[in-house]
Amino acid sequence: MRHICLRWLAASSLLLAAMCTSAATRPRYGGTLRISTSAVLNSIDPGEAPDSLLRRNLTRLLFDTLVVVDENGAIQPSLADSWNSSSAGQRWQFTLRHGITFSDGSALTSDVVAAALRMANPTWRVISQGDLVTIELETAVLDFPAELSLSRNAILRRGDKLLGTGPFVMSQWEPRHRLVLAARDDYRDGRVFLDSIELEMGKPQREQNITFDLGRTDVIDIAPDQARRAAGEGRRLVNSSPSELMVLWFARDAQSEVERKLREALAMSIDRPLMNRVLLQNDGEAAASLLPTWMTGYGFAFSADANQARAKQLRTEAGPARTWALGYDNDDALARVVAERILLNARDAGLSVQTTLSASADIRLIRIPLTLTNERTELSELFSAMGISPIKLSSSNVESVYSAENTFLQSRRVIPLLHLRYVSGISASVQNWSVGRDGSWDVQEVWLSGRQ
Repeated sequence: MRHICLRWLAASSLLLAAMCTSAATRPRYGGTLRISTSAVLNSIDPGEAPDSLLRRNLTRLLFDTLVVVDENGAIQPSLADSWNSSSAGQRWQFTLRHGITFSDGSALTSDVVAAALRMANPTWRVISQGDLVTIELETAVLDFPAELSLSRNAILRRGDKLLGTGPFVMSQWEPRHRLVLAARDDYRDGRVFLDSIELEMGKPQREQNITFDLGRTDVIDIAPDQARRAAGEGRRLVNSSPSELMVLWFARDAQSEVERKLREALAMSIDRPLMNRVLLQNDGEAAASLLPTWMTGYGFAFSADANQARAKQLRTEAGPARTWALGYDNDDALARVVAERILLNARDAGLSVQTTLSASADIRLIRIPLTLTNERTELSELFSAMGISPIKLSSSNVESVYSAENTFLQSRRVIPLLHLRYVSGISASVQNWSVGRDGSWDVQEVWLSGRQ
């Protein structure tokens, strides 16, 4: 009898433990996800510059676009459930989904959609009728829906406040400092598990690390050059594909053959693979192209290797040259060390470059976030971000995109350096957190364990 009782107690204990484990891992509603970042925003309007990963992620939480691009690059319905084109891709028509409402309960209409798209794209002719939105373009674009997935084409109502159709609504807003979002109970795809998201902006890396270790923050930035160290310290990390471009940008086109040779010498002097190995601990990619290889498949056609001998030869052929002023964001620790490395490489080739904090620098070291769209759209967006006339391509045909990028790079208006990953530290209480290849947050299934 005693053995039977012991067996019953053991079986009961195992059953109870299994039930507790199941309860602990079952998604639950409630709680506030606390995010800390070094980035800042003056406005949450997706149509305002500058573009950034933070702005894009907040746009996805508050607003929607007509279509979205999935991880495989395929166009998927969002506010529009179908579309078609005519006139060889110069005229597009989108049919809106029924029953979609803004956060104040008002219905989404084609008039509101048309007004939002006109404001973001003055050159488009946008017509609304019933549940249809028709867009007529100046030139044919065969893969036009990819452009509509960009955050600047999000659909919102502007007025005393911005209203969107996304899963969250803004409840508190302190520009450059703090934003609190509340989950919508009436969201069309179902309420998210989280009650709210609290975002603290402008926080230095050291402060983020402290609040994270004290359990006051759930998600923090990890600088690309600190990812290996953070992993070694046992932090739980989530990272994107190499989805941020670091590039040297010249303020103007080369004015002579001599100037073009000097720029080419600078490009050949820079040891990008060494930067990636030493500064990023191989956690990024040396870049000789604007678009990353994972997106285009042709990145290998551009060489990122340094060639000091050729750089010195070009420098000698160019003759006398003035000193270039190189500017960068002084608050960006990675940019600072990259700039220092560029100065050393340039000096070895006989070039004179010095850093400056002036806004009127000859060259600027900048970082540009990439989007999860197709090659044509991404290249056009990069050109726009650098203040360069957009390319005229009707589709994302790889050969034509490669040709356009190659021609542009030969001008030496820009010198690609690195493709960086977005890295985040995630607390143990955050469940189901994931990011897209471009660093986009996916919070639809995120829930918090261990606290409310």
